[in-house]
Amino acid sequence: MNELHLETSPYLLQHANNPVHWKAWNALSLAEAKEKNQLIIISIGYSACHWCHVMEHESFENEAVASVMNAHFVNIKVDREERPDIDAVYMKAVQIMTGHGGWPLNIVALPDGRPVWGGTYFRKEEWTETLDQLQKMYLSAPEKMIDYAEKLHQGIEAISIIQKGHNENSNQKEILDHLISKWKKSFDLEFGGMARAPKFMMPNNYQFLLRYAYQNQDAELLSFVNLTLTKMAFGGIFDTIDGGFSRYSVDIKWHVPHFEKMLYDNGQLISLYSEAYKLTQNPIYKEVIEKTLQFVSKEWRTSEGGFYSALDADSLNIEKHLEEGAFYVWTMEELKSILHEDFDLFSQVFNINSFGLWENGNYVLIQNQNLESIAKLNQITTVELELKKRVWEQTLYLKREKRAKPRLDDKCLTSWNAIMLKGYVDAYKALNNEEYLTKALENANFIIKKLWSNDGNLWHNFKNDKATINGYLEDYCFVIAAFIALYEVTFEEKWLHDAKQLTDYTLEHFYDEQHSFFRFTSDKDEALISVHFETEDNVIPASNSVMAKNLYQLSIYFDNSYYEKVAQKMLSILVPNMDYPSAYSNWLDLILSFSEQNKELAICGPNAKESNKIITALYLPNVIIAGTEKTSNLPFLKDRFVAGKNNYYVCQNKTCQLPNTSIQEVISQLVLK
Repeated sequence: MNELHLETSPYLLQHANNPVHWKAWNALSLAEAKEKNQLIIISIGYSACHWCHVMEHESFENEAVASVMNAHFVNIKVDREERPDIDAVYMKAVQIMTGHGGWPLNIVALPDGRPVWGGTYFRKEEWTETLDQLQKMYLSAPEKMIDYAEKLHQGIEAISIIQKGHNENSNQKEILDHLISKWKKSFDLEFGGMARAPKFMMPNNYQFLLRYAYQNQDAELLSFVNLTLTKMAFGGIFDTIDGGFSRYSVDIKWHVPHFEKMLYDNGQLISLYSEAYKLTQNPIYKEVIEKTLQFVSKEWRTSEGGFYSALDADSLNIEKHLEEGAFYVWTMEELKSILHEDFDLFSQVFNINSFGLWENGNYVLIQNQNLESIAKLNQITTVELELKKRVWEQTLYLKREKRAKPRLDDKCLTSWNAIMLKGYVDAYKALNNEEYLTKALENANFIIKKLWSNDGNLWHNFKNDKATINGYLEDYCFVIAAFIALYEVTFEEKWLHDAKQLTDYTLEHFYDEQHSFFRFTSDKDEALISVHFETEDNVIPASNSVMAKNLYQLSIYFDNSYYEKVAQKMLSILVPNMDYPSAYSNWLDLILSFSEQNKELAICGPNAKESNKIITALYLPNVIIAGTEKTSNLPFLKDRFVAGKNNYYVCQNKTCQLPNTSIQEVISQLVLK
C-alpha cells in the first residue's frame, strides 16, 4: 500500500494499492519535493472517470512504470472533486500547453509546484519516455525548465484575471439579442443540443434559453429547447429503466452515454425539467422528474439526508472484467428471452435495430418516436402501450439489478448536495409532491448540522461521519441559492437569514475588491501557484455567476444596496468579455433579472402558503416571490401584513402597486402574454 490508504476519497483509495508511491496533496508532500529537489507528478482525476481507470490499469498498476515514477519524482494523486481549486489551476496550464483539457489530467511540475509539462491520457510508452526525458533535462539544463515554468506561470496568471474591458454598447437587450442570434447558428435542429459531438447537457444553457424564449415570445427558440429536452429524455443518456442521466453523450443523437451518473448533473436537470414542465405540462418531463428523483433517493440518499456523489462508468461484465456501460446495455438475444412475444413491439419503441445498436452486438435503449405514433401503427391504444412500457421497464429493472452494479462514490460534497436540494425544491414547485419538500428540508438540515462549522465556514466534503476540507466558493454559492429556494416555498425566514449569513461570510473571506469578483478559495486557505476566479459557466454554472444572482435576490429581500452594487459591478465587467454565449448563460440570465420585465411579488395573509403553491406552480422566471402569514420584519415585507386579510403586492423597480385581494388578477398581471 502507498500513502493513499490513509485517505477517505473513493478515487484516491482506488489507487492505494498501486506500486506507484502515491501521496495525497498536503504540506508534507510538497515540502518533500522541495527538500529532495525533485520534480512533482500531479495526477488528477475522479472516481467515475473511465479514462482515469484505463490509465491506472495500463500505467499506474505496472511495476516498470512505477519504478520510473518512484525513482525520480514525488507522485501526488488528486481527487478533482475534493480539490477543484488544484484542478482549476493545473487545467489552465494544460489548456495553455495543449489547447485542450480533460481527465485524467497529468502534470509534471517543479519542486515549487509550477508546471513545466502536462496533458490528459497517455499510453504507457509515451508516458515513461516523456518522464525519462523530463528528468534528464532537469538534471542537465534545469535553467531551461525554470525559464519555461516562469513563462507558463505568467500565462496562467494572465488568463486568471478578468479583463475590465470597455463596452461601447450599454444596451443590454441588444447585447442579449446579438448573442442569441449568434448562438442559434450552432443549434442541432434535428436532435436538439449543439450541432457537435460529444454532447453535454449543459442544463443552465437551456434554463436560460427557456426563460429568454418565454420573455421574448420567441416560439422558434422555445420549440428548440423543447426538442432538446424531449430528445435527451428519449435518448440513451437518460436511464429509462431506473431514472437518472449520464454525464454526456458520445454521439449527436443523445444515444450512447459516457455511462457515469453524477449528482450535480441530475440535480440541475431536475430543476430544468421542472421549469419546462411548469411552462408546457409535457408528461414526458414529469416522467423524467419522477424517475430521476426515485433513482436519487434509492441509490444516493444517505440515512442522514445527504447525497452521495456518483456512480462509475465501468462495471463488471459477465467475464468479471471492468467494462464501460456493462451494467446498462442489452443484447438482442437477452431481450428476446426476457420479453418473449412483446419483443417486436418493444423493438419499435426502443429501437432494437440499426438506429439503437451501439457496438459488439450491444444495444442502448433509445426512443425516436412518441408512443401515440407507435400505438396507432400497431392498432392499440396509447394507454395500452404506456402500460406495456412500464411493465417492460420494471421487468428489465429486476433483471438488471442482478448484474454487478457500477461502483459508488460515497463522499458527500456540499456544493453538489445543495444543487440536488434545489432540484427537489423545484420539483416540489412543479408537481406539488410533499415528499420532495420533506427530502429537501432533510438535506438542508444535514448541511447545517454536518457541513456548517461553529466558526461560520462551510466544509466541502463529508465522509465517515467527518467533514473535511474548508469550503470553496462553489459550496457557499449553491447552499445560498438552495436556502433562498427553500424560503420561496416555505416562507420560513430562517432560510433567508442563513443565506444572508453565508453571503456576508463570502464577502469577508472570498471577495476581492481590487478585481470585483470572488476568489474560488477562502483567504484562510494556503495559496496555490495562482488565484482562481471562476467566471465561465460550464456543466456547472460558475460560482461567481451564482453568487451574483444570489446577491441580486437578497438585495431585494433585505433592501441591501451594497449587494445589488456588487452584483451589477460583476455583470458590467463580464458583459464585454462575453464572446461565446454558452459559457455565460447564467450571467445572461442575470441580465434578464435586471431588465424591466422583472417583478417582485409579496403574498401576505393567513392563506399565503396555499396561495404560494398556486403561484410557484406557474412558470414565472421573472418574478421574485416573498410572503408571510404573520407580521414580518423582513425589509421587503415590512408593514405589509394585515391580520385576517390576504393581500398581494406586485412590485417593479422598488415600486409597489396597491395591494390586490384577487389571486387570479395578480396571476394575470404576472404571466407574460
